[in-house]
Amino acid sequence: MSRSRRITLGITAGALALGAGLGVTGMASAATTPSPSASSSASTDSSASTDGFRGHKGDRGQIAADLATKLGVDEAKVTEAIQAFREANKPTTAPTEGTKPDRTAQDAAMAKSLATALGVDESKVTAALTEIRAAAQAERAAALKTKLDTAVKDGTLTQAEADAVTKAVEKGVIGGGGR
Repeated sequence: MSRSRRITLGITAGALALGAGLGVTGMASAATTPSPSASSSASTDSSASTDGFRGHKGDRGQIAADLATKLGVDEAKVTEAIQAFREANKPTTAPTEGTKPDRTAQDAAMAKSLATALGVDESKVTAALTEIRAAAQAERAAALKTKLDTAVKDGTLTQAEADAVTKAVEKGVIGGGGR
């Protein structure tokens, strides 16, 4: 492979990783729902979420709406329960560089907390959260595919390069693709 092609591929992969990283950051913000108030505007809180859903569908309150629908409970109650969970589980110190929180434990704690607060079976909450996360992942994968297809069509990438980026994202090598 020529040097200029390697540089182009490296820059493209870096840009995709950055874009996917921003997408993951956005995904992590989905459940950061604003406190219930008379205003319907979204909160601008940028604190780290402990629930793994920031940026879900680009709307910070969408996780509450989706959960309310799936669980058959009032959206305001779900919003309140999520906010209570976030407040109770807000990190007191920044994570050590190179370490990640135990997502499985966080998911289990969130499901248990929401189930208790909403009076719903914990397994039903777990299933709903899993479905919502899978739908968000599918949306991100479709968006990436569209971008890569456009890059191939425009001649920015070859199909082999686009396939390699897709595989790298799916394997979690770049952009935090899979779970």
